[in-house]
Amino acid sequence: MMKFRVNAIKSLALFLLLLLVLPGAASATPSKQSGNFYNVIFQDGADPWIYKHTDGFYYFTKTTGGDVTIWKSKSLTGVDAGTKKVISTGCCNVWAPEIHYINNAWYIYYAKDDGNNDNHRMYVLENTSADPMTGTWVNKGQITDSTNRWAIDGTVLQVNNNLYFIWSGWEGTTNVSQKLYIAHMSNPWTIDSARVEIAHPTYSWETNTSPSVNEGPQVIVRNGVVSLVYSASGSWTDGYCLGLITANTGSNLLQASSWTKRNQPIFQSGNGLYGPGHHSFTKSPDGTEDWIVYHTAKYAGGGWNREIRAQKFTWNTDNTPNLGAPAAPNTPIAIPSGDTVRSRYEGEAGVFGGVAYASSSPNGSGGSKAGHIDTANSYVEFDVYAATAGDYVMSARTGNGTTGLDWSFLVMTVNNTSTSNLYIANKGWENWGASVARLTLNAGWNKIRFSKGDGYGELDCFDLFKA
Repeated sequence: MMKFRVNAIKSLALFLLLLLVLPGAASATPSKQSGNFYNVIFQDGADPWIYKHTDGFYYFTKTTGGDVTIWKSKSLTGVDAGTKKVISTGCCNVWAPEIHYINNAWYIYYAKDDGNNDNHRMYVLENTSADPMTGTWVNKGQITDSTNRWAIDGTVLQVNNNLYFIWSGWEGTTNVSQKLYIAHMSNPWTIDSARVEIAHPTYSWETNTSPSVNEGPQVIVRNGVVSLVYSASGSWTDGYCLGLITANTGSNLLQASSWTKRNQPIFQSGNGLYGPGHHSFTKSPDGTEDWIVYHTAKYAGGGWNREIRAQKFTWNTDNTPNLGAPAAPNTPIAIPSGDTVRSRYEGEAGVFGGVAYASSSPNGSGGSKAGHIDTANSYVEFDVYAATAGDYVMSARTGNGTTGLDWSFLVMTVNNTSTSNLYIANKGWENWGASVARLTLNAGWNKIRFSKGDGYGELDCFDLFKA
């Protein structure tokens, strides 16, 4: 009996000690360690380009319209919360920028016009700093062949110590069809050969819009095979997809006959996702996996209302990429190998105030969601633990179906002091997206509250991991 009392006293003492060491632990929001994520990495955007450098960072960019913006992140799935740098390009309609590292310098290739689409051309910026987020970006001017025709979506291929520029362009001066061209480069900002057409819309899945379209060329090389994966059909349609042409690295890449086109798309609408296209290729953080980053329409018939996704791919026996199908949106997929494991908090596990409450969600990660955050005093609140103080990525699975409003937001408050708006794209209820934010947390327990902002928003869950 005495032994039982001693053990009971010891247990009580240990419990009280834990309360002192971990204040707030008794009210902590339940969470679980997660090695997967729901596949949206940017809830709004198109034409994603991502490059993993030797410094271990990802450098990401996408079409923003009036400039070039670079995101820098250690995490592939957390690029939306990366540090940002905006680079001025001048007017107008800046499309599909890419950032490359060539011969110990950084280069950005982008298309722009003067306000008239007929005048879209490709341009180059250079930065010789070790870190592209610092230093000066110098305008190297237009990059063109002698025809100086309409040109967009330029990319660079490096093979056998040669540089090639590949882009989408018009044969003449009118918008009849977008074709793919290649030319040799004498340096990263100069073309020194005639352009050669290597692909044009041929098959029914490429010619079902007017104009017909081949665009967004991206190259990846494996075991002597150059795979040029391109976007076909109109980017404004659900039929947007990826096609493939190939060549051998030992062939004359400036001869059209060196390139062979596949007669079927290699990546197209499926699993409830529409119009996948304009992609880029990269590696997982530890370099062991190959990943594709691409955009899709936010919903069927969404046109140019797009979001950005990422998923792992494998290889065919002929050394061409096997992209499979777009990952189903309501099934989490494994995080890239070497990416940070995260803590997941379910929306329904929070503490509710006002008229907010948990309700069932057929597409929710736990079958429920936090919703009805509909009045000024309504909220859902979480107690979250941070092992160390610093910046964290919060990727929230959010929903918005507010009538007549493209965007809504929830007001997010951290530790009763830091307040910001968590924006949510309107995709319709139960069509979950991803609202991503960068938070500064204290070591130990932190309080995160989501309350009524503009329009209406719901929270399925959120992942939290070190930035």
